[in-house]
Amino acid sequence: MLKKSVMSLAQKVVDRGVQARIDELRFSVGAMETRLGRLLPEPQHLRDAEFKVFSQWGEDGILQHLVSRLSPPDVFIEIGVGDYSESNTRFLAMKDNWRGVILDGGTAHIDFLRRSEMAWRWSITPVSAFVTAENIDDLILQSDIKGDIGVLSIDIDGVDYWVWRAISVVSPWIVVIEYNSAFGPDKAVTVPYRSDFMASRAHHTGLFLGASLPALHHLGAQLGYRLAGVGSNGVNAFFVRDDVAGDLWNLTPEAAFVPSRVRIARDVDGELSYTGDDHARLLYSMRDLELYLVQERRNASVAEAFMI
Repeated sequence: MLKKSVMSLAQKVVDRGVQARIDELRFSVGAMETRLGRLLPEPQHLRDAEFKVFSQWGEDGILQHLVSRLSPPDVFIEIGVGDYSESNTRFLAMKDNWRGVILDGGTAHIDFLRRSEMAWRWSITPVSAFVTAENIDDLILQSDIKGDIGVLSIDIDGVDYWVWRAISVVSPWIVVIEYNSAFGPDKAVTVPYRSDFMASRAHHTGLFLGASLPALHHLGAQLGYRLAGVGSNGVNAFFVRDDVAGDLWNLTPEAAFVPSRVRIARDVDGELSYTGDDHARLLYSMRDLELYLVQERRNASVAEAFMI
């Protein structure tokens, strides 16, 4: 038993060392990508600036492009980070020495910061909390952040729309927020607000969550933001505050929309069905669930909202 424990510990140490070297290589490539991007002509679309270092998709490149154009305050808030090894703000902290707060339930993100030594190398405050519209402002203030910040990233697979709408203690220059591609480019809809909302409980597919791109565009316009673009994978939308945006793109949801090909829907047994990109079929399976119609300010079934 002791021998197995020692071997297991040794393997963990080796694995951490290997991962650290991989991360160093990824960081170096990302730094070169950033320098190269600043030498290239202005991209035709925001998504043309994509590259991945620690983000899930190409968000690192897009954020580097926006930061180089805008020179925003070097402060971030990221809501919904998992263990933070894959996140939208990690590269900003490591490359550009930004500071910020990261929020998620559990302690995986806290453990990662300590294990990777990021906890002392950079000024990142981890907060363990189930984020709601009611508590988000207090959670931010407890982290000693307020006023203008550079980046707000929201990815909580649920009531993202309502959390963004509730934030009032900070004014981000750039907002990165996930949209639900299954809801399409035309309907301004979101899941109704519940403080205890969990996508895994809302529908067996796990994809009855979030808001459509038109709903986020509508909210962004109310809050003083323009839609600059979306990622090429059809997952994240990027908004920039109008008063600092200059001549950056100002797109309609229809012009910006990219359908997601991600296939993470689950069947009734909880197994991946690999049909998540069949949006018509997905919506039909949700037809009896209720959505909130943003512009009409009322609830309606999926069947009514999408006339299915």
